[in-house]
Amino acid sequence: MKDEFKDIRAYRVGWILWITDFLIVFPILQIWAWKRTKGLKLDYLGDRKQIEKDIKHGAFFMTNHRDIVMDAAWLSYLLRTHYFIRPYMGVGDNLFAKPWIEHVMKFLRCFAVKRGAAAHAQLENAKHLSAYIRLLRSRGKSIWLAQREGRAKDSNDLTQGSVLHMLTMGDGDLYEKIKGLNICPVSISYEYDPCDYLKAAEMQLKRDNPKWRKTKRDDVISMQTGIEGYKGRVVYRLTPSINPEIDEMLASHPEYREQPIHDQLQHVCDIIDRHIHQGYEIYERGTDFEAYIESRLALIDIPGKDETFLREKIVEMYSNPEKNYRIAVES
Repeated sequence: MKDEFKDIRAYRVGWILWITDFLIVFPILQIWAWKRTKGLKLDYLGDRKQIEKDIKHGAFFMTNHRDIVMDAAWLSYLLRTHYFIRPYMGVGDNLFAKPWIEHVMKFLRCFAVKRGAAAHAQLENAKHLSAYIRLLRSRGKSIWLAQREGRAKDSNDLTQGSVLHMLTMGDGDLYEKIKGLNICPVSISYEYDPCDYLKAAEMQLKRDNPKWRKTKRDDVISMQTGIEGYKGRVVYRLTPSINPEIDEMLASHPEYREQPIHDQLQHVCDIIDRHIHQGYEIYERGTDFEAYIESRLALIDIPGKDETFLREKIVEMYSNPEKNYRIAVES
């Protein structure tokens, strides 16, 4: 890649990555799936052959976001072992808590998404990242990025228009630039979220003190908990490219091209959200689920612990995907 992207780009490792994938990285991920899940599955929403055709020459895999590390790691593993695709992965630079983590992540084809800068710097960072992603796509590379900045702690997965705006900076028709990305949404479903109690605690801390912010240590704890925790049944469900739906939408509503940028982006967000929501795996919760929730509450140790609020938030995390699924399939 061009030197202008040296600060954010993934390392150019080529055949070295291929060797380490199959000799080291993927065996570790497979062992982790055996030990920390009740099954790791790649599935499809709709016509599998069409989906495979959509991703054959490179795709932009946009997903909901549950776990800091494993979301991208297992998707990369599944795509590599099924289709020999190793996507470039956008990872927030807040996760590079230590220099060695940054080097490992960039070696594994992760590029840095810079966060936490002042307003002007954020705009320049977004332009820089957008140019890098367009360069990758122009070369037929596949990419993974979450549909929003950070994880949806309440599991109410909604695509942020700001993410799409960043991806489409520059001159030209917005919808054509989005189609050029070839966005193929992916639904990620964990039967159990190892970080559920951490997310609930963060929500109370934020409620009690709006100025509260996570530290690098908090990020490391979330990474470790997500990697080591039990997830039950895990399903990654590929969905088709959104390009045909964009064409259908514009054929029916040509006036959308003249709308303010925020509205244009929202139309695309709605399509992505529908794909992700329809692709959820819905898990039947047994009579022991209440006991599970109580066990998670017992792990929370924060000042002024509000068990009623915390219980409500954990229940919400597991009920929101089902609610959104029902709405999406009935619409």
